Amino acid sequence: SADGVVRAFGAARFYGDIAHRNWSPIVASARTRTGHGYWLAAADGSVYAFGDAGFHGAMAGRALNGPIVGMAATPTGGGYYLLGRDGGIFTFGDAHFYGSTGAKHLNAPVLDMRATADGRGYWMVAGDGGIFTFGDAAFHGSTGALHLNSPATSMTAAQSGSGYWIVARDGGIFTFGVPFAGSVPDLGISGVVGVRIRAMASGKGYIVLSRGGGVYTFGTARFFGSAAVASPAVDLMTLGA
Repeated sequence: SADGVVRAFGAARFYGDIAHRNWSPIVASARTRTGHGYWLAAADGSVYAFGDAGFHGAMAGRALNGPIVGMAATPTGGGYYLLGRDGGIFTFGDAHFYGSTGAKHLNAPVLDMRATADGRGYWMVAGDGGIFTFGDAAFHGSTGALHLNSPATSMTAAQSGSGYWIVARDGGIFTFGVPFAGSVPDLGISGVVGVRIRAMASGKGYIVLSRGGGVYTFGTARFFGSAAVASPAVDLMTLGA
């Protein structure tokens, strides 16, 4: 959550956190290839490594055009990307730079990213549902030209690169080249603020994390618990506003 607390569920193990010890909110995380460690990224560009996650650098103390809003690890676990709200990409370790939107005028802020399975490209999603592709990340469509009832907040991609999912702030799901397995509004739940979506390796299910710590599972994704947190996940739409 935003205050740096890490909560583990199911077979996920706890390797440490920075509970209440950081001045900048935690906005993103990524796991290592083994699952025996993870990184936390803060809005000011700080990176914290736990377990078998290696520290490869950070942007803390350096001038940023916009706060950090996303993070993705490389397939090897030997590096990671940090994503700025302006679409700027910062690479560390064995992460390679394939382009960014940092110098472009955007209709909406960039909020999340995913790296391709081979680490030779990445996708970004903006608040209007626009998708930006770099390297070998393929474009399968977007909601950038549509009027959305609620802005987009996150995206996730199939490991095969055949498509991706976008989640909106109200928990609605948009699919491009991948199967639809349901959405939060389909559950009859209102008032949910969707923050992150992540897909199962099989591509047949996904998990939505809400700002309040709720976890919603669809398709083959299994539910192992959730947390009603005092310090919620950061609302990326207003970060830095």
